[in-house]
Amino acid sequence: MKPYNTIDALIFDFGGVLIDWNPAYVFLKEFRGNQEEMSHFLNTICSWEWNENQDAGCSIKQATEERVAMFPEHERLIRMYYDRWEDMLGYEHTDTVDLLKRFKEKGKHRLIGLTNWSHETFPVALERFDFLSWFEGIVVSVTEKMKKPDARIYKLTLDRYGVTPENAVFIDDKLENVHAATKLGIHGIHFTTAAKLKRDLETLGVC
Repeated sequence: MKPYNTIDALIFDFGGVLIDWNPAYVFLKEFRGNQEEMSHFLNTICSWEWNENQDAGCSIKQATEERVAMFPEHERLIRMYYDRWEDMLGYEHTDTVDLLKRFKEKGKHRLIGLTNWSHETFPVALERFDFLSWFEGIVVSVTEKMKKPDARIYKLTLDRYGVTPENAVFIDDKLENVHAATKLGIHGIHFTTAAKLKRDLETLGVC
């Protein structure tokens, strides 16, 4: 593997790294503050895995109707999940965006996005968050009909932008996605905070 100082591309996940998104912003109120009931709903009915199916290409309409058919007693809440999706989209993670901005201004590293996101909702993020325009390019799961941690979407990203694995860093808040990248020879960073990200990048010689 080449020395760390040859790293020239930073590949960012969006949700949980640069952008805050949390269904609890909507559903905690609906469940009158009952965390246990809300968690049950979000873990078993409108689960993270179900939401990610839309990131891979299933339409929101189809997914909603199928879920309503499975759990008709929860129809109102199921339909609310995407009807109020924008209310679940919180704020930008300012510290991480500031770090991204410094890399953009220095111009030493290529900035590439790799995100799991649905067709219907990604345009909302593009409109709301100006910093997404700082990226040279963005690979979106729904467009490619594959999602992280599928190895193919990492390979597609590398090939599309002419990036060599050992010259790239991939940053994601989900450990399974980071592991998938490192298996391909990409330097992986599991994101928890902007401060830790900065330290991890400095360890790799990226500053």
